[in-house]
Amino acid sequence: MAPPRPSKSMVIGTIFGNRGGHVWFCVQHDRLSTKPSLLLEFPISTNDLVREMRNGLLRIALECNPHRPDLARCPLRSVPVWTVFCNGRKSGFAARRRAGERVRCVLKTMRCVTVGAGVIPAGFGSGQHSGKVSRSEELMYMRANFEHVVGSADSESFHLINPDEGPGQELSVFLLRSGLGVDR
Repeated sequence: MAPPRPSKSMVIGTIFGNRGGHVWFCVQHDRLSTKPSLLLEFPISTNDLVREMRNGLLRIALECNPHRPDLARCPLRSVPVWTVFCNGRKSGFAARRRAGERVRCVLKTMRCVTVGAGVIPAGFGSGQHSGKVSRSEELMYMRANFEHVVGSADSESFHLINPDEGPGQELSVFLLRSGLGVDR
């Protein structure tokens, strides 16, 4: 019998964060919705991620510990904490989050963006239009279509789809239930 073929679908992926803050990775099936199907806070600073992306190749692998009984059989998207590897280097721990008011405001602001990257000025959505604000409070974002591949109950991945089919940014996020790298 042949092994099962991976399941593929298209999703909207948004990577965002304040210049000096942590990066968030959001997956949506509908860009008009403010309720993501997956929301992760990475331990990587936005500035560090931008620096890694300048190389043109970015692989973020998230591994959960399969030796914990409560995580051995749960759906991957239900795992609360992940060990993060960015381009092969251990970067800390990511956490699954629920969309709070701030995240919903970010997603609502970006409803009209189908694909693109940019900066949203500091203080958006907060009513703070006067006074001095720092660049570290600006929100950087990148939104694109991602191919979502479910390889098995223990592996899923999200691969950036280049809109112009040409060479460009290669970005992938992998969710893995594997004990190989958790203790590194």
